[in-house]
Formats: sequence, structure tokens, C-alpha cells
Amino acid sequence: MSISPFTKTDFEVFNINGLEERMEALKQHIRPKLEELGRHFAPSLSVLTGDELFPHVAKHARRTKNPPNDTWVAFSSNPRGYKMLPHFQIGLWGSHLFIWFAVIYEAANKEKFGQLLHNNVLEIMKDIPDDFVWSPDHTKPEAKLHGDLSKKDFIAMFARLQTVKKAEILCGYHIPKLQAIQMDASELIEKIDFVFKKLIPLYRLSFNNN
Repeated sequence: MSISPFTKTDFEVFNINGLEERMEALKQHIRPKLEELGRHFAPSLSVLTGDELFPHVAKHARRTKNPPNDTWVAFSSNPRGYKMLPHFQIGLWGSHLFIWFAVIYEAANKEKFGQLLHNNVLEIMKDIPDDFVWSPDHTKPEAKLHGDLSKKDFIAMFARLQTVKKAEILCGYHIPKLQAIQMDASELIEKIDFVFKKLIPLYRLSFNNN
């Protein structure tokens, strides 16, 4: 199965003004590559998680005015959608490529997951690599480096997931634009595969029913 690496042109799509113009460029340049990644990683993620995962390429269909500043393919155990479930993502902002495990504001059982994260904080701090990143908001490109966070920081982040209705939590990896456009297909696949394998324990924890 062929995978097309990302190019400078892909990242420059987010500099295009106008909703229709940017969406047309996104459909032409980025969406086919996200679809390739979806077809490639859905089977391997299904094996890693033990659940059948389905790819969902963002359509941005509800937008009527503001053009999207990022785009992605998500993987979830529901063939109809992903926002209501813990899921994985691969996508682009204009500044970087992102690889996420995500529980966003529409997900059910966020309080329980926040408590499970709190209960396992020491294991999470140890098992997630220092160059991975965390974010409390999928709509913003910024993220905090795992290695820079203290136990107190993690506890506060996990508590917020339990108490704030719109709270989210994402953990994963950022590849800066200049680095991403230098990666060939095999390097890209290898990096994404490595990141997903490191994130599997978080996915399993999110479905812990005990």
C-alpha cells in the first residue's frame, strides 16, 4: 500500500485565504494523503488495540465562513464517527504534523477517564517519552512537552478532565513542518507507528470498565 509523504505545498494550503479556495486546495493536496494513511493504519491500529478501528477523514462540512486551520484523519471503533469516543488522529496544522490519542469534549465518560489517569499518573509519567506532548484543546496548535511537566501539572490536567464540561485531553507527538517535509514515506510510517504503539496504554485505559 503506497503512502505519499507530505510536502511544502501541503502545509502552505493553510495560508490560502477564503473558505472555498482553501477547501479546494485541501481536497486536492492533503485529503488523498490522509485517506492513504487511514487505509494503512486502520488495520494495524485494530491489531494493537484489539478493537476494529475505522478511519474518518475530516470533511469540515459544517463550515460556512472560516476556513479550517488544520485537518486530519481520525481512527475510532465506531464506523459512523469518532468525536464521542477515545480515538487516534494524524493531521496537519500549518506549522507541524500531529499524531494524537484524543479524548475531546464530546466524549462520554470523561470523568471516569480523568480519574483513571490520576490513579495511574506515575506510570503515565514514566511510560510516555519525554519528547511527546500534551494538549487540553484540540482546536489550538500549542502543546506542552511531556518532559517539562511535573506530577502536579499532570494531576491538574487530569482533574480538569473530570470537572470541566468542555475539557479535553490529547497526548501524542508533533513533527515540525521542516522536518515533516524531509521525511520519506517509510520514515513517516515508522514514526507514526512508533507513536501509536506508545499511546496504546492510554487507549486501553480509556476503555477500562473496572
